[in-house]
Amino acid sequence: MRVAGLAAALLFALSPAVGLAQSVPDKTPGADDPDAKESVTSRVPLEEIRRFVAVYNAVRAAYVDPVDDRKLMQSAVRGLLLDLDPHSTYFDKADAEAFDEQATGAYEGIGVELLQQDGVLKVVSPIDDTPAARAGLRANDLIVAIDGKPIDAIEAMEPLRGPAGSQVVLTIERGEEKPFDVTVTRETIRVTSVRSRMLEPGYAYVRISTFQADTGADFQKHIAQLQAQAGGKLKGLVLDLRSNPGGLLTAAVQVADDLLEQGGIVSTRGRISVSDAKFEATPGDLMKGAPVVALVDAGSASASEVLAGALHDNRRARIVGSRTFGKGSVQTVLPLDNGDSVKLTTARYYTPSGRSIQATGIVPDVELAPDPANATRDMPAALADFSEAKLPGHLRGDDEASGVASGVVLPGDGPIQSALRELKQPGSLAARPAAAAKPEAKAPSVGVTVPAKPEAKAQPAGATVPAKPEDAKPETVDSDK
Repeated sequence: MRVAGLAAALLFALSPAVGLAQSVPDKTPGADDPDAKESVTSRVPLEEIRRFVAVYNAVRAAYVDPVDDRKLMQSAVRGLLLDLDPHSTYFDKADAEAFDEQATGAYEGIGVELLQQDGVLKVVSPIDDTPAARAGLRANDLIVAIDGKPIDAIEAMEPLRGPAGSQVVLTIERGEEKPFDVTVTRETIRVTSVRSRMLEPGYAYVRISTFQADTGADFQKHIAQLQAQAGGKLKGLVLDLRSNPGGLLTAAVQVADDLLEQGGIVSTRGRISVSDAKFEATPGDLMKGAPVVALVDAGSASASEVLAGALHDNRRARIVGSRTFGKGSVQTVLPLDNGDSVKLTTARYYTPSGRSIQATGIVPDVELAPDPANATRDMPAALADFSEAKLPGHLRGDDEASGVASGVVLPGDGPIQSALRELKQPGSLAARPAAAAKPEAKAPSVGVTVPAKPEAKAQPAGATVPAKPEDAKPETVDSDK
């Protein structure tokens, strides 16, 4: 089925819920109505709606200060989504447009992936070579104020956006340190999602920092350039997905397909059949069978977990690093007639082996510890809660267990060298007594996450896509500013 058809089917399947939000019948069907059981009243709790209207009117009439009707209604709609899960949210028009921009890889801002929770903005990861990264923002930092205004007093996250060259002051909390201010100069962020170099003759390194519309094509170009440098064939590849917060499923599926000859890549399952999808690899391995090691850490989420899970379950790559974030849910963006949008969790992801990584993450084949030399300089002070499982209200994972330690962020070049050793001599890190690595006792529980729309190479059996097929919507851990 083509993308447009899938999008139309999904919109049709979900449109009754959206339609009901815009028109509710003003009378209850009579007892003699043969279709009463199928009427709106059988699907919408009218008593609860009446209660809502009563509270709404009470606020309008008696609150100490006048409240704008639009603002009051938007607050009510946001509240409807607030307690579902951390990734279902309401976008006003500006936020919806900003969310769309992530797919193009160009916008004016500071370049950071964020998650909004408990009155603060939590940094998932700064994007490579952006103002946020150069200003020293780190994964797990908490932004508690913007230009001196507390986050809960600001409309969405719009203050992080602004004309290139303008400045914004962020108040940061980092572990046990006292809050401090960081001044960041906004730029036009043109995210270069793929970088590469040769580590040693024949051994290539490719870094994917996020998944956007052109990531798949860029990956192919970099592999071709590296192969040319190696005289036609590479001996191996280190694929660096550390602190990659995700992005377009399209791109993750394409990169997985470019490294696989056959096999499943990812599948989704939801309450409605149109949310079910399965993506399969097509023949053609760009690496021509040469070994691959994927490097991950606690900041690897969403689409990066899709890729790591596909490569691992197909025995195409060994996974080295730390337990990943563990976001295994699908969000669908539903546009509203006023330009706003609803981002709603509609399905869960499953790896080719049928396992969900929701709230568990991918456990690497070889686990690395942070380099002590970087522990104080580059590492966030509090990493114990840096995972999907620690987010309030998160979806319960199929294999979620209490007391499981979260992963850690692995900065610096040390993990790259460790991955190279594992690439050249599989099992060498596990055999080394050094603190930098220790073997994992059992096969990893591998993971997946979030789609925007199906990759053309994939063979979907129905897919969860944005309701507007012409607008590719990326799924990050949550928002990119």
